[in-house]
Amino acid sequence: MRKQALYSSSSKASAAPGAPEALPEPPAPARRPLPAALKQLDFTDPRWLWSAIVLLALALLVSIAVGLHQRPRQLTQKDVNAAVLKTLETTVLPSAASRAYEVIRPSVVRVMGFVKSKDGKEDLEHGVGTGVVIVDKGVILTNLHVVHGAQTIKLVFFDGLESSASVIGVQPENDLAVLQAHKIPDDLVAATMRSTADLQPGDEVLTVGFPFGIGPSASAGVVSGLKRTFRSPEGQHEIGNLIQFDAAANPGNSGGPLVTMDGELVGIVTAILNPSKQRTFIGIGFAVPIENAAVAAGMPPF
Repeated sequence: MRKQALYSSSSKASAAPGAPEALPEPPAPARRPLPAALKQLDFTDPRWLWSAIVLLALALLVSIAVGLHQRPRQLTQKDVNAAVLKTLETTVLPSAASRAYEVIRPSVVRVMGFVKSKDGKEDLEHGVGTGVVIVDKGVILTNLHVVHGAQTIKLVFFDGLESSASVIGVQPENDLAVLQAHKIPDDLVAATMRSTADLQPGDEVLTVGFPFGIGPSASAGVVSGLKRTFRSPEGQHEIGNLIQFDAAANPGNSGGPLVTMDGELVGIVTAILNPSKQRTFIGIGFAVPIENAAVAAGMPPF
């Protein structure tokens, strides 16, 4: 026979048979009485609200005053000088000649003259030199002796674009020729021309060209003298009012730019002096001032 479940007795009234026994309720927490002083305060009084507003305003003013007092210290010239010196110590800057090269390079052109072979089947190289763009529509200055006698003229621009060209002007007394390219790069840049009026011996200059067909090649030096005269080795031609310089120039540099350290065009390389028959550079080169060259191109002088 199944035994009946037994339940412990309780002092409370017994629950209905089969219902679970109710748990006793926890005692309510004791409340601490307010101090007598606070019991007498009336927080609904509007004066409490205005007092709170005044306290917040005072706190804001104090915060602003502290912020203004702690604003960053202004930089002084000493701070700037220290920063510049630190930069110079930690950064390798390009040389003046390098910057000048970057400025003039897009305006430098390789110039080649060709003649037909006796049987008319081949183009033979007749002369190689350099040119410089002075008008962005493809007007180029070079030496007359580079293209003289050539039946066709070919140009190679800084981006590798090749084009034929025509002679549109000459100035034999200064050995200058003006070329017009038949095709030009979309972003062709003309050299910036600068007056030689303030050019002085000792000023740094740069030549860029294709010596012996190698290039573009850069060479730096200084202005050695002004208003020099050059007589051709055969003695048949004399050019005056030349810029003498000592930046290396060799056959192939003819017609190239002579520029300042700002990359501004002051002359067209035209000759080198060498008493021997080697036709190599010994430290004396000559350039036609850009004022004369600009006249050859039909441009007004400075």
